[in-house]
Amino acid sequence: MSNERTTWLKVLEPEELSAGRVKPVTCKHRTLCLTHYEGQFAALDNKCPHQGGPLGEGSIEHGWLRCPWHGWDFHPLTGKPPGGFDDGVETFPVEVREDGVYVAFPEEVPQVRTSSDVMVETLVDWGVRWVWGMVGHSNLGFAEAMRRQEDQGALGYIGIRHEGAAAFAASAYGKLTGRPAACFSIAGPGATNLLTGLWDAHVDRAPALALTGQVPTHLIGRGAFQEVDLSAAFGGVATYTAVAAKDSDFAEIASLACKHAILEQGVSHMVLPDDVQVVEAPETKAGSPEGRITPRDISPPAASLEAAVRKISEAKRPVIIVGHGARFVIEPVVALAEALHAPVMTTFKGKGLISDTHPLGCGVLGRSGTPVASWFMNEADLLIVFGASFSNHTGITSYKPIIQVDYDPMTLGRFHPVTIPVWGEIGITARLMKERLRAPSAIDQRPDVVERWRIWREEKTRRLEEVEGKGVHSAAIFAALTEAAPDDAIICVDVGNNTYSFGRYFECTRQSVLMSGYLGSIGFGYPAAMGAWAATQESDPRFNGRKVIAVTGDGGFGQYMAEYTTAVKYGMDITHVLLNNAELGKISKEQRSADYDVWQTSLHNPSFAEYAELCGALGIRVTDAAELGGAMREALGHEGPATVEILADALLV
Repeated sequence: MSNERTTWLKVLEPEELSAGRVKPVTCKHRTLCLTHYEGQFAALDNKCPHQGGPLGEGSIEHGWLRCPWHGWDFHPLTGKPPGGFDDGVETFPVEVREDGVYVAFPEEVPQVRTSSDVMVETLVDWGVRWVWGMVGHSNLGFAEAMRRQEDQGALGYIGIRHEGAAAFAASAYGKLTGRPAACFSIAGPGATNLLTGLWDAHVDRAPALALTGQVPTHLIGRGAFQEVDLSAAFGGVATYTAVAAKDSDFAEIASLACKHAILEQGVSHMVLPDDVQVVEAPETKAGSPEGRITPRDISPPAASLEAAVRKISEAKRPVIIVGHGARFVIEPVVALAEALHAPVMTTFKGKGLISDTHPLGCGVLGRSGTPVASWFMNEADLLIVFGASFSNHTGITSYKPIIQVDYDPMTLGRFHPVTIPVWGEIGITARLMKERLRAPSAIDQRPDVVERWRIWREEKTRRLEEVEGKGVHSAAIFAALTEAAPDDAIICVDVGNNTYSFGRYFECTRQSVLMSGYLGSIGFGYPAAMGAWAATQESDPRFNGRKVIAVTGDGGFGQYMAEYTTAVKYGMDITHVLLNNAELGKISKEQRSADYDVWQTSLHNPSFAEYAELCGALGIRVTDAAELGGAMREALGHEGPATVEILADALLV
């Protein structure tokens, strides 16, 4: 190496490297192999020229530096191989000075813009603000491009402990905001770990991006280490998949990924071969949504609208049911309900879209709902359904006259025929219905709403007397959370008994509720809270500064317990309400219902409160209902991760 354009840097003290040993040393962005042989120090390129093996992890054997990967030899001082071959290793000048060992490093060449820079800049221009993922050997080029955007404040990156948590976080962010975030992985097992969380996004219509590394292009299809056919693996879950090639239009790939995720409300997948990530693209411009996307303000067909309005005008006891699909346009729906004095209930996925304190709010319909909602559905002579799919868990009956409104025509009549299907954007359709109503026949059902809530609240109070000393009643837990939770909290709910109890007992005001709806995946709750927390760090006034609450059982939290350290690392202000009943309580209940023995559902748990403390967070353990209020207020007042572990009765749900 020439001495021109070099910088001398201290790499270690002489005593740090004993005679006959080697050691990797890193300064700036260059790693070298430092050797100590025959009384001299030498610095060699750390990469073996054959397979890139780290020579600094090798050893000196019989006077030769041996590559730890494939056993090739090099002279420890000159880097030359035996036998006069020309595949030697580059060396660098070394000086032993009074204060240590110095190496002359070449001055760093300015980084060239790459294909990864183009793609990441495009994602940023399309509004992608967050990535959750794990950096590894097959995604380093793309990771470097994301690092540069993070340094500029354009992108937030959260390094997780398991890729499944990354996908759940991205899914939850998409459900909450309607905008895509990304999850990021290496090839092979890292990519396949994303699939459950991505399926959650897919079936709940949440925009999300999957960014997966891949083995180098020349190895694809040859059974290389960690090679998986990622296009095939993601084929069922992704609405769009692109495999980047060296001659790809990188801005277009990333633009189409974002466009599909946004417009189709689903998963887009970019496969990034290792070698393609570092293709030089100094002059390539990033893509943007300008001229590529349009508002989806679809008005319903006139005939459908007219038929629906006529049917609504004739109804005496109409009710309105809203699902997750109405989450961004609920105001016109509630306005229609107020014009009709019609009760409003939600599917479980739609919980919180109308306040339970609203004069027409009736809570959740279905298996995890309230008898308030089911009573009104049974008494109704017309169901007006916005943004719900009629799946078997919604609890929406099929034998009533039904008007179904949805922006996705495939959702209309998906499970069974409905009386009047109406295709249109939900907010626009609800507003037009209200504007065109003339002399509706509906009676004022508000007094009935008051009465049904009185009956249900009395029943909830009576249930508190059922405590048998085996743990705290779920009704007490969620009564305390109803009292303590901020009105604008974002609440992420896991799957299990805690889910059903939350739907039944927690009374919403203005809170946003996120859950794994149609997939129903246990483990969703805490990673989802990390996704929601990211939204609260943005300037968007809809989410900025709001408190995030995770509600989980012990089984669900156990799936991604390690992510608690992620929350601590990034200072995430998440309050965790954990129901610990030492079993998979929902599964035990299902076994009993099916007349099976309860088998293999018990859990051996640590003290989750102590675990929180060990991770560097606040942990509080509750064993008595009287402690609930104080514990929740303390945890909610804590800035940073906090857990309230409650010993709950698995049968009192």
